[in-house]
Amino acid sequence: MSAFNRQRFTALLVKETLQIVRDPSTFLIAFVLPMILLFLFGYGVSLDTARVKIGLALQDTSAQARSLATAYERSGWFEVTGSRDVASLKADLVAGNIRGIIVIPPDFGRRLDSRGDPASIQVITDGSMPNTAGFVAAYAEGIRASWAAGLADERGVQPLPPISLAQRFWFNPELTSRYFLVPGSIAIVMTMIGTLLTALVVAREWERGTMEALLATPIGMAEFLATKVIPYFILGLCSMTICTLIAIFVFGVPFLGSALALLAIASAFLVPALGQGLLISAVTKNQFVASQVALLSAFLPAMLLSGFLFEITSMPRIIQLITYVVPARYVIPPLQTVFAVGDLWGLFLRNIAVLLGFGAFFFLLAIRATRRRIA
Repeated sequence: MSAFNRQRFTALLVKETLQIVRDPSTFLIAFVLPMILLFLFGYGVSLDTARVKIGLALQDTSAQARSLATAYERSGWFEVTGSRDVASLKADLVAGNIRGIIVIPPDFGRRLDSRGDPASIQVITDGSMPNTAGFVAAYAEGIRASWAAGLADERGVQPLPPISLAQRFWFNPELTSRYFLVPGSIAIVMTMIGTLLTALVVAREWERGTMEALLATPIGMAEFLATKVIPYFILGLCSMTICTLIAIFVFGVPFLGSALALLAIASAFLVPALGQGLLISAVTKNQFVASQVALLSAFLPAMLLSGFLFEITSMPRIIQLITYVVPARYVIPPLQTVFAVGDLWGLFLRNIAVLLGFGAFFFLLAIRATRRRIA
């Protein structure tokens, strides 16, 4: 192994940079696809449940029943389809046209006036979508309770509940899913650039035979890998910066942390992402195989097993254990924290240390897998 040569190192860096500039597919993966992904999670994907279509079967003609039906129709949470025939609404529920049915029975007004016989309504929900079903049931009860409290106030009866509940949601008061989906998608973007792009580009050099020519030079292996990593490291930071600016100024995601913390988190995550991409390319030496391995080992775990879309604590125990070897698990919480909470360096430093450990492991394997001998 020869000594470090600044001129040779600079020449290889320039060569890698020019290769990035001349390759349209690199800019497609580094800038176009991240923008599509960011706008998809910003506008197309939402975990917020609002304006759910429901059916309302009004089987009572009393003033109280009509008043309650009006309360549901004027609610901002439901899009109500009215009918007196429950059977037709059940058919719509089975077909998926509506997600719930609220039935106001024929004796609703009489029971309400009797004051000794409780008046009840029926709420039927579609259990095939548990989250939406829970939402429909909870908000249907909430609207009924608010309406009942208003009716009691009109009648001069205001029973005081033993406990008064005042809800406050920290860090995301409006429970807007965009505020944690968009920061999390930045990690997916860096995974695409760090692992997928690096694996494809380096594997392309193996296919074209230029990698063997480079390995025939007196360049050291660590020096060689550094010239491969640095341009894509800078490219990843540039893409992350653009995504952050779009998140703040286009999607209105609050950013309460510092640019230094965001840079530290992103830099730490790019280390294992780039190392994994180099390892995949060194082992496969084929673009198609490298792309498939990168998708299966980096992109899909980052999407599904990092806590980005699904809570890790709600996963089966065996899957929770698998998430510990997914580097994206250690970048999603810091990214969401630096946006919604601020700088919590105690959390950041622990995750950064784990990410750097993953990076060192991948780079050591990449150095061992990148042999000078041509097979």
